[in-house]
Amino acid sequence: MSVRTQGSSAPEDRAEELPDPVELAARRPGGRGAIDVRTLTRVLFERLTELSSDAPERTRVRAALIEINIPLVRYAATRFRSRSEPMEDIVQVGTIGLINAIDRFDPTRGVQFPTYALPTILGEIKRYFRDNVRTMHVPRRLQELWVQVSGAMEELTITHGRAPKVPEIAANLRIPEEDVRACLDAGRAYNAASLEAAQEHEGGLALLDRLGYEDSALTDVEHRDMVRHLLVQLPERERRIIMLRFFANLTQSQISTELGMSQMHVSRLLSRILTRLRTGNSWEE
Repeated sequence: MSVRTQGSSAPEDRAEELPDPVELAARRPGGRGAIDVRTLTRVLFERLTELSSDAPERTRVRAALIEINIPLVRYAATRFRSRSEPMEDIVQVGTIGLINAIDRFDPTRGVQFPTYALPTILGEIKRYFRDNVRTMHVPRRLQELWVQVSGAMEELTITHGRAPKVPEIAANLRIPEEDVRACLDAGRAYNAASLEAAQEHEGGLALLDRLGYEDSALTDVEHRDMVRHLLVQLPERERRIIMLRFFANLTQSQISTELGMSQMHVSRLLSRILTRLRTGNSWEE
């Protein structure tokens, strides 16, 4: 890559080579000879489009593009600093998005690379949190121990031809059984199950369908409390007639025998009591 010197009649004799963009990428911002990142990115993409897919220099140019645009990844990662994941892990995931953006970017469209790359980087980080990060906070110690436990489980499964038990895993790793159980619980904490999601092992029923049901008797609780309040205001004999009729399910004939009075008298008393109760109910409302 060369540039002609002004006034030269033989450009090839006095050709002056431009600085290598890959070498420029290695210069740290703020240092001597530092160059604007946007300008350098544009120059590197121009070089990249000139190279064939199998050219050895293409790998160097691509690596330089990744290196000088890492600050863009760190900027995107700061939006997720409140999460429990280490910042370096988020930067690594964002770097994957940066690489994808570099491979897909078309400089001929007139769009600045940071404008194009930032949504791709953020999308990769969000996808990581959605698919891999636990929705419940798990201590770092258990996260690291879970790697050992899961490895031991695979090894013991192959050895015994069945899923290993907690004591077997603990003995294999020489750790307490309580730690194994805690790791197994932590390993299940990657994603929270939706209450409305269908469960295959439950015949397609959603978790919400198995948590409980609406008790139809709940609507009667208030009515029962009101009736109890009214009953305590009745005289002893009238309250007993109501209890025998509606709680013991006795007939008027059985009540008359129980209380030693005629069935007609029981009928008149019931009618009068119910009228008083309804009046009291209306008054309470």
